Amino acid sequence: MFEVLMTKKQKKLRDEVRDLVKSVPRQLILDMDADKISFPKEFLQEAGRRNLLGLRFPVKWGGRGLTWNEELIAMEEVSTLGICFSCQYSLVSIVGETVNVYGTDVQKEKYLKPTLTGTMYCAEALTEPRGGSDFFGAMTTARREGDYYILNGQKRFVVGAEGADYFAVYAKTNPEAKPHESLSLLIVDRGEGVTVKHVYGLMGARGNGTGRLLFRDVRVPAENLIGEENGGNGIFWHMMIPERLSQGITSSRASLALAARYANRRKAFGQTIRNFQGVNFKIADCLTKLDAVTAFAHTVAKIVQEELGSASYRRRLVSEVKKFSTQAQWEVLNDCMQILGGIGYTNALPVERELRGARLSTIWTGTTEIQNMIIQHEYFKELLSKGLEGRDIAADVPLTEEELVEEIIYE
Repeated sequence: MFEVLMTKKQKKLRDEVRDLVKSVPRQLILDMDADKISFPKEFLQEAGRRNLLGLRFPVKWGGRGLTWNEELIAMEEVSTLGICFSCQYSLVSIVGETVNVYGTDVQKEKYLKPTLTGTMYCAEALTEPRGGSDFFGAMTTARREGDYYILNGQKRFVVGAEGADYFAVYAKTNPEAKPHESLSLLIVDRGEGVTVKHVYGLMGARGNGTGRLLFRDVRVPAENLIGEENGGNGIFWHMMIPERLSQGITSSRASLALAARYANRRKAFGQTIRNFQGVNFKIADCLTKLDAVTAFAHTVAKIVQEELGSASYRRRLVSEVKKFSTQAQWEVLNDCMQILGGIGYTNALPVERELRGARLSTIWTGTTEIQNMIIQHEYFKELLSKGLEGRDIAADVPLTEEELVEEIIYE
């Protein structure tokens, strides 16, 4: 859908990313899903070699200085490989955002530049055993001692834990302060005191090296502090923009095309099943959802890129994108499997793998329920901060004011 609006440069970028995606060995995809490979280092190396990582970041640090719309174009192509690849691809954008926006030039030179060339690998460490949605209830601590922070605690569900060279870690630097004023963000190098554990298998999104991090008296140089001490709140909310907006493009469009082509060839009751309303209406519904997601995501991408509206307004829209996109992806993939029938439930086709991965998308980077909380909160704040705009439709009723007072009871 968005293709007709693309510029020549955007189409050229899309074709570059398509070439990258086509170059990925089939066996790598299969081995990752079978957990035979714990981290797709070769994919990141090749993406970095082609200058396709961190497209939005300045050329000075290895990016291309492009916009959010270009990044979504690239992510849509990468997503056809599955969520395991799109996770790793977007991590560069997510972790890189914090270094690019809040980091020093020394930090950008040390971490951002080699990450964008695919020679250094990153991961973010947010979730802890006691909770993920309750982010500000984190228990990991970083105590300042001279030129170092002494880090203790643990994080789990860390995508890329087994392959990352460094981690973006939120920790309490002021345990006595209010939760939103107690956290700082540190860049923690893999090394002494940092233990990575592979504790559990995953339903989908495998091969990403997801694991648990244990920190025991890790000495983190004070120069690895990102932004200000106890300033993790603002960084976290900024970080959630790439976290959630990067999910505005789903991998299910390729699965829908596969299911539609199957329906065009598969015969039952003497005709191809695409002729049955139970099949072709599903395809119509799926396509409508995906086109709506694409249009919404690219609109919000432009709003974010140009910083239009207030920060809370943009936060609401990004949460809406995340919610809408991940729900649509789940629904579309379920319909694709229904169209394919029994064969869709087997590993003879990739839809079952995509469906397993899609289930994660409604949970990680903030569950659908958390997005609902943010959306309604920001909407009420925006709505009630200003008076009535436009026509007062509440007055367009046949009752008198006296009757309305009797009929509409607020308390």
